[in-house]
Amino acid sequence: MQRGVLIALEGVDGVGKTTQAVGLAAALARYSGRRVLFTREPTNGSAGRRLQEYLAGKERHLAPVEELALFQADRREHVEKTIRPALARDWVVITDRYYYSSAAYQGALGLDPKVIVAESEAFAPRPDLVVIFTLPLPLALARRLEARNGAAQVSEVPAYLEKVAALYDTFRGPHLKRLDASEPQVQVLGRLLNLALDVLQEAGS
Repeated sequence: MQRGVLIALEGVDGVGKTTQAVGLAAALARYSGRRVLFTREPTNGSAGRRLQEYLAGKERHLAPVEELALFQADRREHVEKTIRPALARDWVVITDRYYYSSAAYQGALGLDPKVIVAESEAFAPRPDLVVIFTLPLPLALARRLEARNGAAQVSEVPAYLEKVAALYDTFRGPHLKRLDASEPQVQVLGRLLNLALDVLQEAGS
């Protein structure tokens, strides 16, 4: 029986996952015949907008637990208003960032990544597929700074992102795959699409 499928794309800033998420949504809508929803975190909800403003700044002024609380509040709203309703309609949901981002980014600030994942999965559905994009950190930072015309944001300090990338490397699970984002975009999208189609087939599509 066909059911909703949740796909989360992850990685450090600058790996190109947003571009790939948009491309994947378009490709799946075309090739799978399924209704596809693209979404992202932080969202445009109240907590999400506050996070976007905070992350666009140059200094951290929230404690790690306060940051996590904002992300989790935004995620709860995201799950309740967007993700679960779409999955209940048997749609394919592609989210640009999910709770593994909190595990990596707030984990790099000293919080326990395993606890973050466990607390998240208490209210947020586990993805059918998590794809972590990998890229040498200097290249990811260069891409990000070019996109921002040289202006770095609070989450883009190189030493901090090294810790984030190291935590992403520790995540394991049968639903978790990694893709080399240094290849040409079209090749990365092709590999990503194949992973997604395999998951849809397993789900009965």
